[in-house]
Amino acid sequence: MQAWLCENPIGVDALQWKELPTPAPKAGEVLIEIKAASLNFPDLLIVQNKYQIKPPLPFVPGSEYAGVVTEVGEGVTQLKVGQSVACLSGTGGFATHTIAAAALCMPLPPGFGYVDAAAFIMIYGTSHHALVDRAQLKAGETVLVLGAAGGVGTAAIQIAKIMGARVIAAASTDEKCELCKSIGADATINYTRENLREAVKAATGGKGPDVIYDPVGGDFAEPAFRSIGWRGRYLVVGFASGPIPALPLNLMLLKGASVVGVFWGDFAKREPQANAAMMMELARWYGEGKIKPVIDRTMPMAELKAAYAYMGSRGVKGKLVMVN
Repeated sequence: MQAWLCENPIGVDALQWKELPTPAPKAGEVLIEIKAASLNFPDLLIVQNKYQIKPPLPFVPGSEYAGVVTEVGEGVTQLKVGQSVACLSGTGGFATHTIAAAALCMPLPPGFGYVDAAAFIMIYGTSHHALVDRAQLKAGETVLVLGAAGGVGTAAIQIAKIMGARVIAAASTDEKCELCKSIGADATINYTRENLREAVKAATGGKGPDVIYDPVGGDFAEPAFRSIGWRGRYLVVGFASGPIPALPLNLMLLKGASVVGVFWGDFAKREPQANAAMMMELARWYGEGKIKPVIDRTMPMAELKAAYAYMGSRGVKGKLVMVN
């Protein structure tokens, strides 16, 4: 097998494409021939030693992927050789083969393509958990999505619309705003040339959004929160812009608003039955054509460093997927 190996987590440039022995699955594990793997923001942090999870060295990055089971370990009964699966295991995806815990594998129904499957679990799991579980979003409410043209942002738009919400999508270019409109956003804000707080006020008739979905953090967090409506819920999803913002607590008091943490990964571990039910609902929505990952482009697995550079340029709309 071949894989991108991280032996020293000092950045993307230190990754090396290497020939490695193909491992055999142990009890409870499967060997997967990888067909596609998506590039997520944590995949950048983990090779820079900046992610909260720090795997032992050396490791193969690539948190999310899809492929075919080629071998099963002892005790694995829910999967079989030849079965198509998607998996979110944190590492191992940027390779031709990987070992995964069978419990982490999502069997793919017929017609679920590998590229879509590799870009599915993280963004839809995060956004469903955020909007449906943590925010308790109701039909008729208004949702402001920051970083709306990214992976989790596009998923959030689609899920919010399914829930019957009005969606305001905020993104950094007119092209990204048009993409957001094409997948259901009711209004858009280009926050590089519009004052975010004033634009949100105008888009909501001064009421403010009921829910703010923020995977970006940084400088936009405070003006976004200042725009929130009474009893609003501010979803802390991530910090793609880099800096972690500090919000004055008096803002929550004045708006009767809540700041709500969204850690879907831990939710999946702590509440596996609830997570499994959620993923079944998401798979059903995909089969019904209600949701579909926005794929910016696919690139050969061997061009991973170029893919990282493209992701770093902030030009990606939706998801970037590597293919074998």
